[in-house]
Amino acid sequence: MPRILIINPGSTSTKLGIYENDEIIWKENFEHSAHTEDLLTPEERVKIRAKEIEGLLSKEGFKIEEFDAIACRGGILPPLESGTYEVDEEMVDYLLHKTGVDHPSNLAAPIGRLLSRGNIPVYITDPVSVDEFWDEARLSGIPQIERRSLFHALNMKAVARKVAEEMGKPLEEMNFVIAHLGGGISVGLQVKGKMVDVNNANDEGPFSPNRTGELPVGDVVELAFSGKYTEKELLKRYTKQGGLLAYLGTDDLRKAMKLAANDPKAELVIEGMAYQIAKEIGGMCAVAGGNIDAIILTGSMAYNSDFVEKIKSYVARFALVVVEPGENELLALAEGAKRVLTGKENPKRFKVGETI
Repeated sequence: MPRILIINPGSTSTKLGIYENDEIIWKENFEHSAHTEDLLTPEERVKIRAKEIEGLLSKEGFKIEEFDAIACRGGILPPLESGTYEVDEEMVDYLLHKTGVDHPSNLAAPIGRLLSRGNIPVYITDPVSVDEFWDEARLSGIPQIERRSLFHALNMKAVARKVAEEMGKPLEEMNFVIAHLGGGISVGLQVKGKMVDVNNANDEGPFSPNRTGELPVGDVVELAFSGKYTEKELLKRYTKQGGLLAYLGTDDLRKAMKLAANDPKAELVIEGMAYQIAKEIGGMCAVAGGNIDAIILTGSMAYNSDFVEKIKSYVARFALVVVEPGENELLALAEGAKRVLTGKENPKRFKVGETI
């Protein structure tokens, strides 16, 4: 069985894992040494993290050359098909110099490539920019703005594969509505293995623990030109300071649920979030013509059984509701690499200008 090193960078730390015999046999959330990352170039950040990761692995008794592959979190790439991609210099160059969004996940593939020294295959699986939209799903209402496919692809694709296997049917024959319930909320329609529509968790859909979701356009425009906020302040308000945090002062669902036990306002806010999630799920069921094999609830908030029951009270009549809590990204990355190593899936190649 293959042994796979897994790399998933955060802003100041990197989640690491080692996969063998169908399970994660070691994992660590490694905090990097104190340095001001904002003052470093992407290349410098990659070199520092790679050196520190290799040092930690050596200390734990692992050698890079003993791994069969390195599985990395996909960065902010152009729109591309779902699947597992081989990391090469073209992808590394794009992530370090050409991507339009500065995000820690952009460091993963370059770190893996550097650690491999060209001797070990390096892969990414299902980055956030996976795009399988129906043409009609791209229309926003004005030609100058197109709806974009940006979502929690890694986890949502992984749970779809798992549920299809549990139900004993090929993924390509099944239709799912999948709701990733985390700091951001993505609700998508996956038809025969393709995510044909999904809300962008930053701009659309339900409000979440710290994001506003969809807002009335007229009021947003009025605030934008009121002179009260800069562009950065307004974006931060909508994507980091909205939702539960704005209403209740906390973005922790567990704390919000405790507040709701004695506070009617908090109870209303919780009900409102569940209501909006259910409404988004219902819309996806509608455009699938009601032909849904299962509704899958996943992400960190799916651990909260009371909140899950609120959502199920609205949508259980549409289809079977399956709860797959959490977002085991390390396992999903490893399984993507394993599918390639064992010949179950062919690796895809990233080429700028050839993406969809």
